[in-house]
Amino acid sequence: MRSVDLRIQGRVQGVFYRASTTREADRLGVRGWVRNEPDGSVAAHLEGEPDAVAELISWCGHGPPGARVERVDVEDSAPTGAAGFTTLGG
Repeated sequence: MRSVDLRIQGRVQGVFYRASTTREADRLGVRGWVRNEPDGSVAAHLEGEPDAVAELISWCGHGPPGARVERVDVEDSAPTGAAGFTTLGG
């Protein structure tokens, strides 16, 4: 089991980044959440099998069409026991 927190910076709000991340997480069996931040970045918490988490981190490096990811910061974190993947915020 691997658990990480991400901060994705660039043009990542208003381009369906959260919805697309949720779809990719569901496809990979990764649990956690994704949300928009007030500074224009996107934050995410990922938990799951190490290979699946690594694949989702890689996907987050480019995101959906229309996104322009400039940077992804990854920090190991404690697992929360998330049951699925949730999009937080409006």
